[in-house]
Amino acid sequence: VRALARRLLGPRAAAVSLSVDPALAAGGPDIYRLWSPPGAAEAVAVTGSSGVAAAAGLYRYLRDFCGCHLSWSGAQLRLPDPLPRLQGEIRAAAPGRYRYYQNVCAQSYSFAWWDWARWEREIDWMALSGINLAPAFAGQEAVWQRVYRILGLNQSEIDKYFTGPAFLAWNRMGNLRRWAGPLPPAWHLKQLYLQYRIVERMRSLGMTTVLPAFAGHVPQAVLRVFPRVNATRLGHWSHFDCTYSCIYLLDPEDPMFQVIGTLFLKELIKEFGTDHVYSADTFNEMTPLSSDPAYLSRVSNAIFRSMTGADPKALWLMQGWLFQHQPDFWQPAQVRALLHGVPLGRMIVLDLFAESKPVYQWTESFYGQPFIWCMLHNFGGNHGLFGTVEAINHGPFAARRFPNSTMVGTGLVPEGIEQNDMVYELMNELGWRQEPLDLPSWVTRYAERRYGAPNAAAASAWRLLLRSVYNCTGVCVNHNRSPLVRRPSLHMDTELWYNASDVYEAWRLLLSAGTELGSSPTFLYDLVDVTRQAAQQLVSDYYLSIRQAFQSHALPELLTAGGVLVYDLLPELDSLLSSHRLFLLGRWLENARAMATSDQEAEQYELNARNQVTLWGPSGNILDYANKQLGGLVLDYYSVRWSLFVSVLVESLNSGRPFHQDQFNQAVFQVERGFIYNKKRYPAVPAGDTMEISRKLFLKYYP
Repeated sequence: VRALARRLLGPRAAAVSLSVDPALAAGGPDIYRLWSPPGAAEAVAVTGSSGVAAAAGLYRYLRDFCGCHLSWSGAQLRLPDPLPRLQGEIRAAAPGRYRYYQNVCAQSYSFAWWDWARWEREIDWMALSGINLAPAFAGQEAVWQRVYRILGLNQSEIDKYFTGPAFLAWNRMGNLRRWAGPLPPAWHLKQLYLQYRIVERMRSLGMTTVLPAFAGHVPQAVLRVFPRVNATRLGHWSHFDCTYSCIYLLDPEDPMFQVIGTLFLKELIKEFGTDHVYSADTFNEMTPLSSDPAYLSRVSNAIFRSMTGADPKALWLMQGWLFQHQPDFWQPAQVRALLHGVPLGRMIVLDLFAESKPVYQWTESFYGQPFIWCMLHNFGGNHGLFGTVEAINHGPFAARRFPNSTMVGTGLVPEGIEQNDMVYELMNELGWRQEPLDLPSWVTRYAERRYGAPNAAAASAWRLLLRSVYNCTGVCVNHNRSPLVRRPSLHMDTELWYNASDVYEAWRLLLSAGTELGSSPTFLYDLVDVTRQAAQQLVSDYYLSIRQAFQSHALPELLTAGGVLVYDLLPELDSLLSSHRLFLLGRWLENARAMATSDQEAEQYELNARNQVTLWGPSGNILDYANKQLGGLVLDYYSVRWSLFVSVLVESLNSGRPFHQDQFNQAVFQVERGFIYNKKRYPAVPAGDTMEISRKLFLKYYP
């Protein structure tokens, strides 16, 4: 923790005394205490019951007494000199045992190309945020490869199973195989090396690491080596056919289930050590072969036995996504059977989408198994201002008060990160609180800390955003469906859950704060993000004008609206995004190439990275699910699609022939595919003045 303080604060870290004393928690949840020792050289002393608790105490001091801020988009660490001393002692006890972080999908949507330097920053942020339970999933394919070789599979059979690096999350859950693969030998070595450092650092800070376990999915070649094995081919996943999906699932009663599961876990533990918590998801978006409760209990029991065969102390951490994703299948009897196949208390369920679709409420608190109340918030790593602040400000407290509640903590489980910093800062703070926050005053302080100075216009902007984009109520799914990032058609969704005018006004207010705050990196990030949101709203308006003009056969209006969208608004948005490092397509692509050890690998990794954010599959199988608003992508992918759409509509009006969506889809697919293979190198360094570009957009487009 002291090393973390030095990385964060440099020489100023010497003014903070840090210590860890497990006795502080007396076997209960984490506690930290802060005080200023009289007459000591250090301005403040922080003691935590664990490394994570001490780090959280340090961030509490920096946040509440020094006005500092740390987030994915940047740090504001202008420390007062001298550091403020505290009047009395401050003690904080976490209300639950765990603060969990990471979604299995984020391993692919966000972490796919990370090097150690980026992982180190993330683990620092996790510790300061008080996260004490998190997956460590890197390098598992290297261990699986070893296990498959021991079982008698050959390399070409293994190569037909693993996907490429950008799609491994779904290979691990038995959804997908082979697509964008194989994995080069150098990939395995680099990931192993990363994993050693990740688990060592997480454990050294007092975090509990979650390791992967066997969920029952096997490569087809297992049937060649063991022809008598009882395995069934699962159906296809999402919009993939059996070329890349339909994976085999071992029968829970088959003796090979225990052999493979225990062998894998023993190899894994030998390699990385263990904290006794393991993750396995057998039916993620896959319908089980039978709804018979006895069968479902046998499956979960087999998975758990294969864990305890390698580690008698094993605890199974399971995502609860399946229960709310397929509620027709997972009736109370089925849920209870799956959960009760494991002794009570030896499983922890992640109530994955609790802010919108909590499962604990209709399962009597997971029928007695402990659960973690999780905020999912983001799908596919999409950009777009979004939050459910009221739900997360009250949900965890209501879940703790639920009759016979088995809640053991809170969690953050976005599918992709590096978006909407405010929501995650709020959720991390709630993980240490005993009651809800006053949100308007909280967000006012947030703006001041984030930019390093009080500013009335910026604070007003944030209060507007808080009540609008960040306050989605009811069942809210944060999937960016804006016409900007979707394949054009005449039936696009332009519905908003908030007042568009609130975002335009927040944009105006932020711009007006620019003279005072323009030197703050976090301010410039937010200015890009809010301008981007305003532009996204404007795209919807132009789309509606285009559709209206086409449907009423008004060619001049169609040409005007289409022309402004394609030749001005989208290029301007692209240049705005290109002015900020965190909104560059080139950064994502260059990070992918940097993982390679040869030109051939670099090509493969770049195609993986391009495909994931666009077609998501060979033929647009999960098209635009992982859409991003990045400089380069807006101009060469989204804008080109819109250009084609407008010209096809114009052609239809000119010729009098009706517009056919199917024909357009075939034509636009060539454009989409063309982007993936365009071989263009995109800059990884920003260009242009963010303030100036935002102001120019504002003067042209502010309604």
